[in-house]
Amino acid sequence: MNSISRTRFKNASAAALALTLLLGASACKKKAPAPPPAPPPPPPAAVAPAPDKPSLTFTVEPTSIQKGQSAMLRWQVSNATDMSIDQGVGAVQSSGQRQVYPNDTTTYTLSAKGPGGSDSKTVTVDVSTPPPPPAPVVVQESAIDILTKQVQDAYFDYDKSDIRDDARGVLTTDADPLKKVFSMDSSVVVTVEGHCDERGSAEYNLGLGDRRAASAKEFLTQLGVPGDRLKTVSYGKEKPVCTDEDEACYQRNRHVHFTAGQ
Repeated sequence: MNSISRTRFKNASAAALALTLLLGASACKKKAPAPPPAPPPPPPAAVAPAPDKPSLTFTVEPTSIQKGQSAMLRWQVSNATDMSIDQGVGAVQSSGQRQVYPNDTTTYTLSAKGPGGSDSKTVTVDVSTPPPPPAPVVVQESAIDILTKQVQDAYFDYDKSDIRDDARGVLTTDADPLKKVFSMDSSVVVTVEGHCDERGSAEYNLGLGDRRAASAKEFLTQLGVPGDRLKTVSYGKEKPVCTDEDEACYQRNRHVHFTAGQ
C-alpha cells in the first residue's frame, strides 16, 4: 500500500470511529418522559326536572236527571295551585264535591293551573223535562152515588109530620142533588120513606110515617123537584136505625129517608 492509500485509509477509519462514537453518545442519552394525559372534561351542569303538569279527575253522578233534580260533581286535582269550576261554582279546593241543580243540559269545566302548566276536564249533565202528570181521572158519579152521598134525611118531632126548621134546611139542600139525579137518568124514581120511633101502635105509626113522607115530597115539589119522580112509602116503626129506649134513639128513628127505584 502506498503512502497515499495509507493516508486515505486512516482518514476513513478516523471518520468511521468518530461516527460510531457520535451514535453511541446519542444512544446513551436518557429518553424524555411521555407528556401527561389531558384532564377529563368538567361534568355537565345539573338541570332541574320540569314540574309536573296538573292531574285532574272530574266526574258527575248521575249524568242524566229530570228538571228539578240534582247531580253531584266530584273532583281530585294534583300538581296545581289554582282550581275552579265554571257555571257559577267558582274556585274550589284540590278535592271535593258539589251538588248542582241545572235547569237545562249543562257542561261543567274544571280548570287547574300550576307550575307545570294547565289542564281542564268537562262533564255534562243531561236535563230532561219530566212528562206532565196524567190528567186526573174524572169519575162520573152515578145517580145512586149522588143520592147516597148528598141527599140527607130530614127529622121530625114526636108524633108530628109538619116540616120543622132544621128539616126545612135539610130538604132545601137535598133539592139540587135530587134534580141532578133526575136529569142524569130519566128512568130513576126516588122513594121518600117515612119512619117513626117505636112508641105507639104499628097501625098508627104507619099512618104517621105516610104523612111525614107526603110532607117531605110536597116541600121538595115546591122547590122545583119533579113530583112525578118522587113516590112515598111508610115503614112506620118497622125499620128502626137504633133500638135504645131513650130520646136520642127515638129522634134518629123519626125521619124521612131517600132511596132510588125504577
